[in-house]
Amino acid sequence: MKAQLTFIHTLSSLHAGVGQGAGVIDLPIAREKATSIPYLPGSSLKGSIRTRYLNENGEQKTLRLFGADEVQGENTTASLVQFSDQRLLLLPIRSLAGTFAWVTSPFILSRLQRDTEHLQMPGPANTIPVVESLNSCLLPNETSALKLQVPDKDTMVYLEDLDLQAKPDPELERWAHWLGQCIFHQNTRWQDMLTAHLCLVHDDLFSFLLTTGTEITARIRLQEGTKTVVKGGLWYEETLPAESILSGVVMATPLQRQSLTQDEIMQEVEKLIKTPLQLGGKATVGHGLCRVMMPGKDQ
Repeated sequence: MKAQLTFIHTLSSLHAGVGQGAGVIDLPIAREKATSIPYLPGSSLKGSIRTRYLNENGEQKTLRLFGADEVQGENTTASLVQFSDQRLLLLPIRSLAGTFAWVTSPFILSRLQRDTEHLQMPGPANTIPVVESLNSCLLPNETSALKLQVPDKDTMVYLEDLDLQAKPDPELERWAHWLGQCIFHQNTRWQDMLTAHLCLVHDDLFSFLLTTGTEITARIRLQEGTKTVVKGGLWYEETLPAESILSGVVMATPLQRQSLTQDEIMQEVEKLIKTPLQLGGKATVGHGLCRVMMPGKDQ
């Protein structure tokens, strides 16, 4: 078996829904039960990549690589490639300076670090920076685009209505450079932008942002002809904002009766993600356009 990290960069808002919600939001996004962290189900990523491969290579080759859509008795072929759920890594939050911040937390980074260790992939740093309090944050360096120097105060970062005391951290700078290489490979402009906009906050504060930092949109359905709202035709749906970053794992598992090696399986997947994919739901209203990256172990 061969495994690699995957990163997803949302170019438009992403709706990975779970059907009808029980609360105020009629169509919420998928979240982990224990942590409330948003995620894109692995089945959604696999389905989009499988569809692209089917359109380009036909049904026989698709069955060989991705298996059957439905169980077909004893002749059912297992997929040679498996995708984990893609968990939120960096959440874009509006900032008074720098337009927006890519916000994450020590717990989120520790999960990613665990994935790199399991894959025997060199990570960015041996340690994860610690944020001391709810009203403080860490920045990669002194040149961060997020910081504001307020007279008679410490260096501050303003995220939405949150006032955070900021200080630079060299460990976080190493994380920023490594993430930039993985997510924006060979694009130094965006690598520098990630370093300039990365912000590490306390785990408890990040949990708060997970519930307040997503987009909630009111939608209506109009009566054809009169252009008036249909009775009961108002609903609210939730999306992850554009510029969100998610991460996960893809695994290649060759079967003895199949001729593809694990390296050939990964190469086939890499060919399919060279251009953006449509992920999640609500594609007809512009949601779900995403870049998918599979950085190598040398990055």
